Parts: sequence; C-alpha cells; structure tokens
Amino acid sequence: MSTNRFLWVQVRRGLLVGAAFCALVVLPGESVWAHGDDLSEMSPSHSSPSTPSNLSSPEAAGRQAACWALTIPYGAAKMVYSIGGGIVGGFAWAVTGGNMAVAKSIWVPSMTGDYIVQPQHLTGEKHLYFVGVSSEPR
Repeated sequence: MSTNRFLWVQVRRGLLVGAAFCALVVLPGESVWAHGDDLSEMSPSHSSPSTPSNLSSPEAAGRQAACWALTIPYGAAKMVYSIGGGIVGGFAWAVTGGNMAVAKSIWVPSMTGDYIVQPQHLTGEKHLYFVGVSSEPR
C-alpha cells in the first residue's frame, strides 16, 4: 500500500513539474524555441507585405474566415494532444525518478508547435507545425 502512495505522490509531482514547464518555458516562446525562428522575423519591419487595402479585400476576408473556421477543430485537437503530452511526460518524469531529459523528449514535441491557423499557413508562406521540433541536438 505504501508503494502505491509513493507512486501517486511521484505522479502528482511529475504532473506539477510538467505544468510548470509548459507555463514557464514552452508556451511563452514556443514558436521561437521550437522552430528556431529569429525574433527579428516577428518584428514589424519584417512582416508580410500586406497593405491596409489588401487586408480589406474579399480574398483576405475569406482567408480570415477560413482561418477562424479551421482553428476551431485544429486548435481543439492540438490542445488535446498537448495536454496528453503533458500528462504522459509527467508520468515519464515520475517513473524515471525525475529524469528531465525523458520528460522533455515528450513535452517539447507535444506542447510546442502552432495552435492557431494563420493566413500565411493557408497561402503557403509558413509551415503549420502540429508537432513541435526541438532545437536541441540529439
């Protein structure tokens, strides 16, 4: 009975570590960290060449509507995958005695990646990453 209690305490601790890892490390910088994108790529000076007149075109409005409609099922699936990866990574951390390398090998691919479909994804300017990519050498 005491072994089950010990295992349960370790699993809860692993889940807490997974949640903390997700909240502090993965989610705030997920696109920069996961795909190796340069921060300057997100600055206004490097933004896509869309002018206000292009943003009000019927094609742009259609792309925005399509993004919204596609983000609902895609984002839901990505959240389920991410939460599942957080739980499995927490279990892996607990079972391996706190081995962060094992846990991160589950957390990083499942919790990073894109959560929202953007117009650049539909036009092919950007790749849509469901599974994140680790920038760490193997």
